[in-house]
Amino acid sequence: MTSNAKINCDYLMNFSPSLLKDKTILITGAGKGIGKACALMAYACGAKVIAVARTESDLNALNAECNQSLTLWPFDVSSAEFHGKIAELPELHGLINNAGTNHVANMTEQPVEKIDGVIDLNIRALYLVSQAALTPMLKTKEPAIVNMSSQMGHVGSPKRTLYCMSKHAVEGLTKAMAVELADQNIRVNSVAPTFVKTPLTEPMLADPEFKQFVLSMIPLGKLAVPEDVANACIYLLSDMAKMITGTCLKIDGGWTAR
Repeated sequence: MTSNAKINCDYLMNFSPSLLKDKTILITGAGKGIGKACALMAYACGAKVIAVARTESDLNALNAECNQSLTLWPFDVSSAEFHGKIAELPELHGLINNAGTNHVANMTEQPVEKIDGVIDLNIRALYLVSQAALTPMLKTKEPAIVNMSSQMGHVGSPKRTLYCMSKHAVEGLTKAMAVELADQNIRVNSVAPTFVKTPLTEPMLADPEFKQFVLSMIPLGKLAVPEDVANACIYLLSDMAKMITGTCLKIDGGWTAR
């Protein structure tokens, strides 16, 4: 496959364009930010990419950067229709569970609908998508799942009790899946980013005081970019990580090392 994906070559230079050759990789939340970077990088590494997002225009823009070569699924990842479509795939070599959400507020101010929303998307949907993916994965050789976690799945932070709860759950689920699925040669890992420059974080980081707090917590003194996280996801999906399962690769600049 010849790839013209518009991705920073500095991030791709250490990966072979045949690293994921002929592998079918499904990526949720692929329309923007980290998910988009994962889709671009997977495509550039030779994968057959199924890009999933609710906003069709985002998927179309992504596809335009990949020579119209992606398979686009405009679905809500919580829908039973989507889960059924995954289960019907003839094969699936990799899954990146990237779709997620957050609601920043003090614990006393979290409304029930926001609590339910974060749990439904960050935990329940991730579980159901993974469950559906097992059917086509069992038809392939040594497939892999990467769950998008967060540094907040390893620490606590003010106004993030809800998000921390959901990401700690992702970490526990990742370990349990890895143990349960190991005898079927399915690897399961998580990736835990720090704050990343994406459309989702832009409003938060526009507050100078908050941005300074974030930078003060990261020993490397800088924010991550989506390609930093995509690098980790692609590595974990590849055969280079064939003995890695049940672990978390933190892309946090040292935040959780404090």
